[in-house]
Amino acid sequence: MASPLVQDARVEIRRTDLADVLLFLPSPHRDDRGLFTRTFDADIAAAHGLDPGAFRQDSQSRSHRGVLRGLHGRLGRGEAKLVRCAHGAVHDVLVDARPASPTFGRHQAFRLDDEAFAHLYVPPGFLHGFLVLSETADVCYRIDRPHDPAEDVAVRYDDPDLAIDWPQEVRTLSPRDAAAGAWAALRDALG
Repeated sequence: MASPLVQDARVEIRRTDLADVLLFLPSPHRDDRGLFTRTFDADIAAAHGLDPGAFRQDSQSRSHRGVLRGLHGRLGRGEAKLVRCAHGAVHDVLVDARPASPTFGRHQAFRLDDEAFAHLYVPPGFLHGFLVLSETADVCYRIDRPHDPAEDVAVRYDDPDLAIDWPQEVRTLSPRDAAAGAWAALRDALG
């Protein structure tokens, strides 16, 4: 899945199969009270080429089992984001939609949950979506620029060209996601 890039007492950072995507794995301190974990460290982010000061917005979604959100992306400059699941568990999927990337058109899935507290750095130019595996899940996003609805793009979660293997039944989609376009149409538009 991902090869270790660096590890310290606080956070292990792994490269993934997708170019420029990083997986951050904190080391929660657990005891009889519960746990404490670091969810973001500006020095560690900077040491791995991220500009912590570039993140401008924090957002959160709450969804129920079987809800699928995605696959969403942004045109233009795109948006970089850090994604984590603060409560529950999700099957998180990224699709590389950067035509010049060596992993263009490939996807990779990650389990994000409230046990390992892994989070992903998603560079601009990716499609992103997730399926909720637990009764409820809170997904948190740290985003590097304000949302511009004019740049929104969406691709069907079940697009046959992507052939993403979702681990359980999709029960609920938004009208926008149900009407999302095909990967081939976006791929051709991206040129």
